[in-house]
Amino acid sequence: QVQLVASGGGLVQAGGSLRLSCAASGRTDSRYVMGWFRQTPGKERDFVAAIDWSGGIRKYASSLKGRFTISRDNTENTVYLQMTSLKPEDTAVYYCAAGLKALGTIPSDYDYWGQGTQVTVSS
Repeated sequence: QVQLVASGGGLVQAGGSLRLSCAASGRTDSRYVMGWFRQTPGKERDFVAAIDWSGGIRKYASSLKGRFTISRDNTENTVYLQMTSLKPEDTAVYYCAAGLKALGTIPSDYDYWGQGTQVTVSS
C-alpha cells in the first residue's frame, strides 16, 4: 500500500505560478511511476503529467507542455508539479497518483491516489 498526500494548491492570479507537492509513504520501495491528473466538476479526470522512477523520462499532456514541469525527489519520496503562466482554465482539483504501468495517461493506469488539492486561477 502507498499513501499519497497532495499539497500546495491555492488561489493565484492568471499568469502566476504554483508548485504542487505529493508526498508518498508506505510501500515506497517499489519503482512507481508518478502522475498528476486534474478534474473539474462534472468532467472526467484528465492527465496532466507523469514521470518514471528515475525521473529521466517525463510525459505531459500536449496542451500543457512548456508551462508545467513534473519532477521527483526519491530521497524525500515526493513528486512535484511546477505550474507557470497559469490560466483560469487550469482551475481544477489536482490529484497525484502512483502506479507501475509505464507513464500511464489514464486513471486506470494508476493504483494509488492522493486526496486532491484545489487550484483556482482568477482572471
